[in-house]
Amino acid sequence: MKNLVKQSEYYLETIQKYKKDKKAIAHFNISNLDQARAIIEVAEELKQPVIIGVSEGERAYIGVQMARKIIDELNQEFNIPIFLNADHTYSIEKVEEAITAGYDSVIIDAAKLPYEENVALVKKAVDVVRAYESKSGKKVLVEAELGYIGQSSSLNKAIPEGVTEANLTTKEQARDFIIRTGVDMFAPAIGNIHGMLIDAPEPKLHIDRLKEIASSVDIPLVLHGASGNSDEDIKNAISSGVSIVHINTEIRKAFRDGEMEFLKEHPDEVAPYKFGKEGQGEMKKVVRAKMELYIK
Repeated sequence: MKNLVKQSEYYLETIQKYKKDKKAIAHFNISNLDQARAIIEVAEELKQPVIIGVSEGERAYIGVQMARKIIDELNQEFNIPIFLNADHTYSIEKVEEAITAGYDSVIIDAAKLPYEENVALVKKAVDVVRAYESKSGKKVLVEAELGYIGQSSSLNKAIPEGVTEANLTTKEQARDFIIRTGVDMFAPAIGNIHGMLIDAPEPKLHIDRLKEIASSVDIPLVLHGASGNSDEDIKNAISSGVSIVHINTEIRKAFRDGEMEFLKEHPDEVAPYKFGKEGQGEMKKVVRAKMELYIK
């Protein structure tokens, strides 16, 4: 059986190795067991570690501790490392809830706040996590985001309000933010947005800005909101310093579309495991394509 405490210590080491090799670890969100198994079965086939994310809303739906138990069980069933991340978390209370439930990492998201308020909340979250580490002996990674890229994992008709070029992260901001907060990982705004645009291509990523940031800081960088971005942009981001890539909307859509297509053909079917299997199948196609892209 795996030693899950040791595995949490292996988390940062794994990310740093991928960073050095100019590859990225896949981060996918889940809302249920069907989605978790679909992701992890692909990761096992590719022999790649994977990060499972659950946002505040997803944790409320699954159960904060239940999500930890599910991933613990799957970690024992599968041979690849599966890390659990408390994705976009907006308060110290929710940070504490996730870390005491045994999550491997937490994202404290104060990106919508003014800069100094963002720094203050993130620093407080880091202090809370470090105090927990001292008492528990368990390593927990803290990540934060700077530069607003929206908050909803959804299909959008337009770029979310408040997402502008003026909100792109600068190398000076990144360096100052990391020094003052002490975060382990950092997610800059480089033209990425949460969710996917319905009737337009995703904005191109500002790879030159990413390179400037990567040359100014030495902690792993994370690309949020990568659903819908071109393979070329994602590959360029990875080669320019991104070590983790987040996908949620794109796999949600695939899962939904698979179930809907099955139910169109079988409108009287009521067994969730039957249409859930079709959702898993479509989701797996996206997961495989992304994971293979990140390690080429």
